[in-house]
Formats: sequence, structure tokens, C-alpha cells
Amino acid sequence: MGPTPLQLLICLTSLLSGSTNQARLTVSPSSSQVFKGEFVSLSCEEDESSGWTVMRTTTRGTRDQCSYWGKAAGSSCEIRYMVPLDSGVYWCESTEGETSTTINITVTGGPVVLQSPVLPVMEGHDVTLSCRTRIASQLPAAFYKDGSFMGAEPTGHMTLRQVSTSDEGFYRCSMGAAESPPSWLSVTGEEVSFDFTSSFTRCSSHFAISLICHLVVFCPYCISTFLMVSLYQHLHTGNKLPVSMVMAPPTHAEKGLDDDYNDIITAATTEHHF
Repeated sequence: MGPTPLQLLICLTSLLSGSTNQARLTVSPSSSQVFKGEFVSLSCEEDESSGWTVMRTTTRGTRDQCSYWGKAAGSSCEIRYMVPLDSGVYWCESTEGETSTTINITVTGGPVVLQSPVLPVMEGHDVTLSCRTRIASQLPAAFYKDGSFMGAEPTGHMTLRQVSTSDEGFYRCSMGAAESPPSWLSVTGEEVSFDFTSSFTRCSSHFAISLICHLVVFCPYCISTFLMVSLYQHLHTGNKLPVSMVMAPPTHAEKGLDDDYNDIITAATTEHHF
């Protein structure tokens, strides 16, 4: 059974609502953990990013926009010198109250940080975790998930192959006696972005099929109805004589003249034969 007009309308409406640009917060450097004193830039990315502001809630419980704690530049925000009190949740918010996905940033004064994705990663993708130190170190990096030892890597990098939701958890790393704060790794099974083209193609194909079916049924009905109406009008018009052709019945005087005229014609004809 094909889609109903109501279903097509809902489909197109969802496409229009889904294609609206929602800002996505990005952070540079792309890491959920940064060292104290580092420079961090946050930006609300979308096709038309005007009207979006970077917001945050810190561990102190304050909820403020960029102008209170950083340097705002349009829909971007810069923090030139990060301190542990800057640790918290960051997001983009529009003037209409729309919000983006959130990012957790942890600022540490320690010697080791774990570089991990700041946004949820797609299920089936590879994820690389990096253990970074303030000073160069030849020590291998040990990685942990939810407190359990995963392994040691001399390069300081560990790659998780084809992650799934079972890979979600708190990760941290250590080099010698120094270790990083924990960071949550989130895995999602759905694309974050909206694929307008493929969705529009699906809706368009359904709409085209439904339109063809309606035309196949509706067009013959319209044509036959038009022919019947035209034929009826033609027949109805043909039964009516023009006004100039309609004759009134003769009066008594006219009828008498006609009778006299006929008598004269008859007499003349008779006289001519004799």
C-alpha cells in the first residue's frame, strides 16, 4: 500500500524541520582534557552560525555565556589561559533557546592528559586514545577502562578497533607514577548529522510513485467526464433553434389573407387550363 497524502506531508515536513541548521560545538585542540595554561578555542559550526553563543556550566555550578569567562568573536569563544576552574560542560545555544550537543572539558594541573574524542563516536569506527605529557618521556603509556588495565603502549597511543556501545566507559592513562584524569567515551549507533539528500530521495520516490498511481486512476476519469459534459452541451444546444427561426402561429387576419390568396391562385390555374 502506497503512502497516503498525509504521510507524504509528514515526510516532507520532517525533512524541512530536519534540514534546519543546528550548531555543532567544536574545540581546538580536539581533546576532552587540556593542561592548565593552554589556549582553547570553541566554535559553533553551521552554515548560518549567527545568533549562536558558546555557553558553559562549570564545577562551581555557574551557567554563563562566553563574554563572562572568555573572549567572544561572533559564534566563537577563546580562552587564552585555561585553569582547573574552567572544567565543565560546554555547548552552543541560540537566541531561540536551541542547543547543540555538549562537550565535557577537564583542565588539569598534572603532568599527564588523555586525548580522547570530545563528541560521541560512531559505532564501527576506530578510535585512537593518546597519552600526552608536559615534558618528553620515554616511558610507555598504560591505558585503563573503568579502572581495569587494558595494556601498555610504548608509542603513547592506543587504537580501539570498530568500537561498539560496549566500549563506552571512563578511560585514563598513566606514565610511570603520573596519571591523567578519567574521561568518558561515548559511542552512538546513529549518525549525528542529518542526511537530507538520501531522505529527500526516499520521500521523492514515494511521492513520485503515489503521484503516478493517482494520475493513472484520475486522468481517465477526468477525460471521460469532460467528454460527457461536452457531448451533453452539444446535444442540448443542437435541439434549440436560433431565435430568428422561431415563428409565431398566424393570426386570424393573416389566415384569412392566406385563404384568399389560395382561392385566387386556384381560379387562375383553372382559367388557364380552359
